[in-house]
Amino acid sequence: MTMPLTNRARSALLALALPAALFAGAAHAETLSCPALDKAVQVAACPSDAELQYTFMGFCGDNARLYGRDVFTCATFENYKAVKNTALWESENGSFSGYLNCNLDTATLRASRALKMSVEKKNGLTRLICDYENDQRMVMRTKGTCTVEAADCSSGECRASCE
Repeated sequence: MTMPLTNRARSALLALALPAALFAGAAHAETLSCPALDKAVQVAACPSDAELQYTFMGFCGDNARLYGRDVFTCATFENYKAVKNTALWESENGSFSGYLNCNLDTATLRASRALKMSVEKKNGLTRLICDYENDQRMVMRTKGTCTVEAADCSSGECRASCE
């Protein structure tokens, strides 16, 4: 003799079985390309000169030994500003992000075109990297696997397949 399932029991079993059934399907790959910087959004403000001066003293001053003594960056405040005057930007859909140079005017930065795409994998994290003109970089981080299908962005659209 079997016991009839109550509605609550049926609902509980369905709640457990439905997500398992959805995730049991074959993983599908998503094709990605480097985002256009003209559609990127600045999500953090550029640091002020006073903030840069303060961090210059910490990074290049007495505590520089903690940062590995970056001789070139710490040679002058202008060198430090060239390297550290950055703000966080995100792609239009938020999947890519990067610290872009505040020393460039916004029009030049937005006009920078993608040059190449690459992938790095470290400690279970995959970084899909897009390098742009004017030494800019946007990165997408994922735990999935990505494979670059076309790395050269200058001659056409670069793309990667990510699971």
